[in-house]
Amino acid sequence: MAGGYGVRSPGPCVQCLARPMTTPFWPGRERCASLASRDAFAARLFKRQKMESFLVSTGIVALAEMGDKTQLLSLVLAARYRKPIPIILGILIATLVNHGFAGALGGWITGMVGVDLLRWILGLGFIAMAGWMLIPDKLDDAEEAKPVKGALGILGTTIIAFFFAEMGDKTQIATVALAARFHGEVIAVVAGTTFGMMLANAPAVLLGDRFANKMPIALVHKIAAAIFLVLGLLALFNVGG
Repeated sequence: MAGGYGVRSPGPCVQCLARPMTTPFWPGRERCASLASRDAFAARLFKRQKMESFLVSTGIVALAEMGDKTQLLSLVLAARYRKPIPIILGILIATLVNHGFAGALGGWITGMVGVDLLRWILGLGFIAMAGWMLIPDKLDDAEEAKPVKGALGILGTTIIAFFFAEMGDKTQIATVALAARFHGEVIAVVAGTTFGMMLANAPAVLLGDRFANKMPIALVHKIAAAIFLVLGLLALFNVGG
């Protein structure tokens, strides 16, 4: 009794209930947290590899396409037809199909040859591309599109002319090599090379000679050659996977 009024003071049981609850011990909690952290790191690495392959492919092909025969073809088509929309759309379709095949070939090469042989193929191939970049390109008469009428005719002519002009060209060979270099990232590589082609060709179609005359082609080719040379040396010395 307290104070004669019949009120009991809180006993030990009430005091126990007043204590803050503690988190029960869970043996697997640390392991689950470790797995979650590892999965998050793998996801970040996967995204970084995709972005790296896309950006490298975009930059290399955009530089390599400057002054290339397919860009010269874009200028010829733009001057002849003066219909930029079907020409740009035709270039996009032709590039997607052409570089899609090139990327698939690069992925196939990766699976068919050993790691050491692939390293030598890529290294020497990139170095050869560096030398090729320093050789001025020109558009043969046979590769120029024949005059047609109508938007559909211009679209079809652009697709056919651009697709065959791109066969065996610097940028197609570069797409094969990049798809082999970034094995497992063929889609990102093809997306990057296609975007690079459009960065170089869309302004050429829209602006014509104003774009071509203001572009320092020789300097751009030297920069592209330096990048190809670095990629070749990195592949030969097995730097960066």
